[in-house]
Amino acid sequence: MRAVRLLAVLAAVLTTALIVLGAAVRATNSGLSCPDWPTCYGHWLPLPGDIPPDSGYAYYQVMLEWVHRLLAGVVIGPLVLVLAVMAWRQRGEAPELAGGAGALVALLLVQAGLGGITVLDRNSPSSVALHLAAALLVLTMVLFLSVRTRSTAVQPTTRLAVLAWSAWLVAFLAMVSAATVAKMGASFACSTWPDCDGRWLPDLSDPQVRAHMTHRGLAALAVLATLGLFLGSRKLGGPVRGLASGALVLMLLAAGLGGHGVGSGWPVWTAILHQALAVLTFVHLALASWHASLRPGPATTREPAR
Repeated sequence: MRAVRLLAVLAAVLTTALIVLGAAVRATNSGLSCPDWPTCYGHWLPLPGDIPPDSGYAYYQVMLEWVHRLLAGVVIGPLVLVLAVMAWRQRGEAPELAGGAGALVALLLVQAGLGGITVLDRNSPSSVALHLAAALLVLTMVLFLSVRTRSTAVQPTTRLAVLAWSAWLVAFLAMVSAATVAKMGASFACSTWPDCDGRWLPDLSDPQVRAHMTHRGLAALAVLATLGLFLGSRKLGGPVRGLASGALVLMLLAAGLGGHGVGSGWPVWTAILHQALAVLTFVHLALASWHASLRPGPATTREPAR
């Protein structure tokens, strides 16, 4: 069990880094710097001389996309497959690991396919959003394996699980909507925050304004849901309370940085840091959700809530 847990933690760290790297790819407009897939300009390792002068991309952009693909396909993909196999072999100690391993493999295959579709579909907003959604689900299942193989946790309750998963779901939707906003160019649909160009109820007939305000609405709901989780977990010992507290702090920082990004024209560093804070928030909420949901079993010894 310890080996599965350590491998799951490593996979979670690398997957988190990959999602942040994906944000850097989007923020620098590097998503189409490799126009083919799985190769890049027909090469497995493109060199500066392989990039056509009229491509419109600098070599660093090509390398960002290439490293993103390398990390996903050569490092994380095989690592997650090994993790799934190891978890499956431990199903006798914890039957839930079998389902988790199967779901993880299925999600990984979907994610790989969506990666290719994203490139072939010219990074359309819908394909990018689906690609990120699949990555977040893979990360969630990896975190499931890390939690299910832990030695201690708090006795779950239905109320706490509902609060945690509600916050997770709204955060998930907010992050997916953010990817859509970025690819639509709707990040600049409003130039002020928290209002939109001086209006609290802007004209939503404009699709960019509608997408932008939808993301803001989901982000606000995510803050409220996370606050509810924090308040609901205050009387608990163990990890849920700490994870809820961390998620709330990170989410508020992400919201504040989002406001700064709107007012400053979204510098690249702001967009990347905003995404990084959002991903870390998501990790906290996913961990809190699993801790609040999983029942005592042979792989985990749980302490009662206090």
